[in-house]
Amino acid sequence: MSKKKPEATNASQGTVQAPPPEEIWAEELAFLATFDTGPRPPSWRLTPKAVVTFIIGSRGEALRQTGASMVISEKFVGERSLVERCVVTLAGERGLLLVGEPGTAKSMLSELLAAAISNDSSLTVQGTAGTAEEHFRFGWNYSLLIAKGPHPEALVPSPVLTAMRRGAIARVEEITRCLPEVQDALVSIMSDRRLSVPELGAIEPAQRGFNVIATANLRDKGVSEMSAALKRRFNFETIAPIGDLARETELVRRRAKQIVSEAGAPLAVDDAVLEALVTVFRDLRLGRTVEGWSVERPSSVMSTAEAVAVASSIGLAATYFPGDRDVARLLPEYLLGVVMKDEPKDRGKLLAYWDATVKRRAEGEARLWKSLHELRRVLEA
Repeated sequence: MSKKKPEATNASQGTVQAPPPEEIWAEELAFLATFDTGPRPPSWRLTPKAVVTFIIGSRGEALRQTGASMVISEKFVGERSLVERCVVTLAGERGLLLVGEPGTAKSMLSELLAAAISNDSSLTVQGTAGTAEEHFRFGWNYSLLIAKGPHPEALVPSPVLTAMRRGAIARVEEITRCLPEVQDALVSIMSDRRLSVPELGAIEPAQRGFNVIATANLRDKGVSEMSAALKRRFNFETIAPIGDLARETELVRRRAKQIVSEAGAPLAVDDAVLEALVTVFRDLRLGRTVEGWSVERPSSVMSTAEAVAVASSIGLAATYFPGDRDVARLLPEYLLGVVMKDEPKDRGKLLAYWDATVKRRAEGEARLWKSLHELRRVLEA
């Protein structure tokens, strides 16, 4: 079996916008399940080593087994050691908390881990100010409750309780957006590995393999601080922005290409424009250019995810309005939209960046930066 794209499922034939990773990469998961037959924790679909390979890829090398071979694609751009620590944490049945700036692929890594370990990334609680304790424990079907009284059929399990019953991974997105008293519903679950249902006089024990992956944005720090008791139930791993320009540019190219391909067209944005786009994002994110020039950082998150959104928007504009404009001329407009997202006054910071960094690069031999500098008027109010 040579490398090929995963076979399309009903969820990936255009009827579903975002099929889960266990469906998108079903063929790779099936291959890895038989490729690595080493020891695996209870209820895990793959061995810990195979989970890491699924997430970071096989680096272009074809993995071979009797009568079959496959190149495993890279899905998360990050250090192998980080992914290995995450896997070891989960194998030890300790909770995993992924923290970092918005747009650093925390949710993606969480999904990939759940898909590789449990073949189900859907057992998820989305943390908000409106998340209630029952989202972590259980609720009731009130029609059945009225008809039969407290009864197992009337109990509606939360995603966490479902994961406990299956010995699977439960995911909690943006845990620090939940109220502290709601967060603490997890303390006893993660400590005792069981859940009491007083109305039924029952105890729901967690099956081996059950665990929790939570995510939290650093920008939400202080919104709803986690208690010390809950923090002790997690190992913390910080997901940093991609450190290498070339790798970040390649990721943006790959993701934008996937998005534009759904419109039935190739990505009509050349490498020079993509590199300039990612360079601007990195300059504004870090507050310093690769040349060492200082840059005033805007309030908005200049994340890789936002760069993907801009690249794909430019690509879609070129697809749906061919010949109407030079795609590079769209870049300042989309950058302005990102920079002003949180603070409209940050238009001035982008203009200052244009008057300093872009101008200095335009004075060199790079034709693209000269063209971009000439578009400064687009950024003016």
